[in-house]
Amino acid sequence: MPTDGSHLDTSLSHEERADLLLAQLTLREKAHQLVSVPPWFLVLADGSAPAVRDEWLERAPGHISNFGVDDPATQARIVGELQRTAIEGTRLGIPLLIHIEALNGLLAGGHMVFPTPIGLAATWSPELVQEMADTIRKQMIRVGVRQALSPNMDIALDPRWGRVHETYGEDPYLAAALSVAYTRGLQSDDLTKGAIATAKHFVGYGLPTGGMNLSSYEGGPRRTRDLFAYPFEAAIQLAGLQSVMNSYADVDGVPAAANPDVLTTLLRDTLGFDGFVSSDYMTLEHIHTRQRAAASPGDAGRLTIAAGLDTEFPVPYGYGDALVGEVEAARADIAHVDRSVHRVLTAKFRLGLFESPYPQERIELAAVAAEGAELSRELARRSVVLLKNDGLLPLPATAKVAVIGPHADDVKFQFPTYTYPAFRDMTTFMTSGGMGNMVGVDPGMAAWNSSLFSPTPVDEFVRERLGATSLADEIAAHAAAAEHVRGSTLTTDFGDDAIAQAVTAAEASDVVVLALGGASLWFNGERTEGEASDSADISLPAAQQRLAEAVAATGKPIIVVLVQGRAYTLPQVVQDAAGLVVSSYGGPFGPAAVADVLFGDVNPSGKLPYSIPRHTGQIPVYHHQRYGTGYRNPLPPDVDRHYLDMPATPLYTFGHGLSYTEFALTDLAADASMPTDGSTEIAATIRNTGDRPGSTVVQLYVRVNTAGATRPAQQLAGFTRVSLEPGESQRVTFTLAAAQLGYTDIAGEFVAEPAPVDVWVSLNAETRPLETVIEVTGPKRALASDERVFLAAAVVHSTENESTGRSFE
Repeated sequence: MPTDGSHLDTSLSHEERADLLLAQLTLREKAHQLVSVPPWFLVLADGSAPAVRDEWLERAPGHISNFGVDDPATQARIVGELQRTAIEGTRLGIPLLIHIEALNGLLAGGHMVFPTPIGLAATWSPELVQEMADTIRKQMIRVGVRQALSPNMDIALDPRWGRVHETYGEDPYLAAALSVAYTRGLQSDDLTKGAIATAKHFVGYGLPTGGMNLSSYEGGPRRTRDLFAYPFEAAIQLAGLQSVMNSYADVDGVPAAANPDVLTTLLRDTLGFDGFVSSDYMTLEHIHTRQRAAASPGDAGRLTIAAGLDTEFPVPYGYGDALVGEVEAARADIAHVDRSVHRVLTAKFRLGLFESPYPQERIELAAVAAEGAELSRELARRSVVLLKNDGLLPLPATAKVAVIGPHADDVKFQFPTYTYPAFRDMTTFMTSGGMGNMVGVDPGMAAWNSSLFSPTPVDEFVRERLGATSLADEIAAHAAAAEHVRGSTLTTDFGDDAIAQAVTAAEASDVVVLALGGASLWFNGERTEGEASDSADISLPAAQQRLAEAVAATGKPIIVVLVQGRAYTLPQVVQDAAGLVVSSYGGPFGPAAVADVLFGDVNPSGKLPYSIPRHTGQIPVYHHQRYGTGYRNPLPPDVDRHYLDMPATPLYTFGHGLSYTEFALTDLAADASMPTDGSTEIAATIRNTGDRPGSTVVQLYVRVNTAGATRPAQQLAGFTRVSLEPGESQRVTFTLAAAQLGYTDIAGEFVAEPAPVDVWVSLNAETRPLETVIEVTGPKRALASDERVFLAAAVVHSTENESTGRSFE
């Protein structure tokens, strides 16, 4: 039966149009509207028809799973052919919703790569993250891809977990600010000109048992709502987040994707989400075969559709035909299927896919490739964190420098998992016979990949396509002379001869830059981080430690550059270096940004988005531990330390980061009280007391002293970046609402309560140069999600009384 066309009436609401179209679908079409398939099920890379095309057109799948190609024109051509095939070749002509990864750049060739998310977090620059996402939005629309499986809103509390670098770090407020910024930039104010953001992984995924990926999350409803759901809820309420991806983990003993308390009660009823839930890849297979929470694929489909999982990616396992069988056998409720199909169709109408399903016809490859380059460079520069400086930095241009270590001359390590170069490297590795099945493997994948990807080594690819350079390249461009020696790999000791070569280079230099750290890859190659690449011991690898000790024994001044996506515990030889610099995986401009900082062309302004522990045994250690817990636990009488063998505090705290100039905070002003339904202003003056221009991040912290449930010892409650000339001062004013201080009380109700609140303004999480107490007064106030305040407004006033508003509400 052909469509009656009623759903094409644009005068109707999106929901009404979805109702009309839903009524025309058969059960089989409904079940397949919820699934994605690889592109090669419908169109081969050369545009021809695969042998399985007709059987899949008869099913009419609703989505196309992630795929990347080396240039935007090819991608747009393939997307156009996919849409044309679906619209012209299926009974109802429903456009496809094609998704892609876009964590820190579109996961497709010919597009700029930005620093990995933990590097974005180190910038503390929501406005630039929003600009980055807006750039990605334009690129996605250009090639016809309208859903991004990004951003990652997990709160990463355990550095043993290999996926920390995909996140915005340990703090829920910082993660929320950046998550809101990304979602706004990608979706825009008008979704017909935007792309759907997909927040992952709901919920608690950043604290897996043992730090091992996929492991269960052990947390009660209070911690889940108040801490781990915070960025998701902020993005829902402030940016209209349109999709959420489930966690692979158990939540309270039930797989998140099959847990109605997570996907319906919390996500929809409590947080107010009205989009659709996207399945993480192979979720239903995990529930059946790994977690053993379902007896069959159909059983997994029945459980998840009832819980509120709306789609299954990347291929049908428990949805599609298996779900049809469950409904026909009366084991699954057709109402649950209709509910999810309605959500997916509504999203397609909101995007305007029925009116404009095709990508842009003409694409200027050179212009697209350069798009975002200066933004990527600026983000990389802002992401560099100066941990320590004994006065050796910045280096003079007359210096003779030895660059030693596994990051000295490497370029591929700047491109971790969820960047296109890493994806391409993994894909060509699989095509050549290597193993790896993150996305699921089928016989058509190898043929598809072979027709699209030449086996170009990743080092060559990033140098040619993205202009990537190594740290040795960049230091050579700054210094009077530079020599580089690798000395070891990330984890492999090259032996005495290699050590001797490194020592010789060090002895011939004025200063040594030890380029150490880690790398993130997808299941292939030497790595210390990444998806399914977790570590029981987060110490800097022994091979690098031996190299560092040998070089330090020369007595030459040493600067250590740590290229990392998570915290490593640092051997004493690294801690004793004259300078310590942290660089997250910065993309094509990561090494250049480090060199610019080392030689003073850029005054460092990055701040740590995570705490660096002294020892693996401290994990998890983070600044917002609850009062009375961990290193926030008051010591008993006559006891002078929490551990017998070392301090319990982090080696370097969240929010820490030095500059080549000095800043001073003075003149705190705040109201003495505010009501539970009101707000207050907190102001301080920040002054550059040094002799160089510089930027820093003014941070607002609170401790809410309510009775009953244990609260965090401190919470980040606001921040803003400030740039100052030498001697210049500016006034920073934060507006803090009582509704931002809400929590789940002992009765299980989310409330703002009367209580004294300790408030301080600082430049890191551990010092309190300016502090006061504000009394929250009035009756306890219950807060629905849409009544909460998530982010504090900040206004910076210049000495000439001009002001710059920086609010991300």
